[in-house]
Amino acid sequence: MLNSMQTRSTPIGDAVFNASRQVWLASLGAAVVSREWAQAEGSSMFRTLVKEGTAVESRTIRMVGHTLEDSFTKANSLWKQARSTVSSTVRQAADTAVTLVQTNLPKSLPKVTLPAMLKPVPATKAKTAAKKRVGQAKRGTKARGAKPVKRGARKVKAATKK
Repeated sequence: MLNSMQTRSTPIGDAVFNASRQVWLASLGAAVVSREWAQAEGSSMFRTLVKEGTAVESRTIRMVGHTLEDSFTKANSLWKQARSTVSSTVRQAADTAVTLVQTNLPKSLPKVTLPAMLKPVPATKAKTAAKKRVGQAKRGTKARGAKPVKRGARKVKAATKK
């Protein structure tokens, strides 16, 4: 026996099929209209869009340029402020240290001048100067024309070293 099925068309199924067909036909129509428009008026519209894009680009570049300039100005200002703050803090710390040293150390310390200490000695003269110091130490004198070191002072120095 042969079974045959009869299909009935439902009104909802026909409506869905017709709607999708209409969307397809509308997209084909839009493609044709777009092609005709592109051939006839597309080039002028394209030029207009390029002009608008150029104007927007130049405004954006100007705005970004001003923003960058403002950022650099702020950064330089902050750098100068930080630099002056560090300078004043270091100066204040140095002044405090000098004051503490001056108030806490005895007043009878020997005074040393920095330029004499910082004076460079050539290599050949350095050896000669070292030999002179060794000779002066043996003789008990400090420098040319200086008075000899007292013998008692040597014993005190030796006792303090032990």
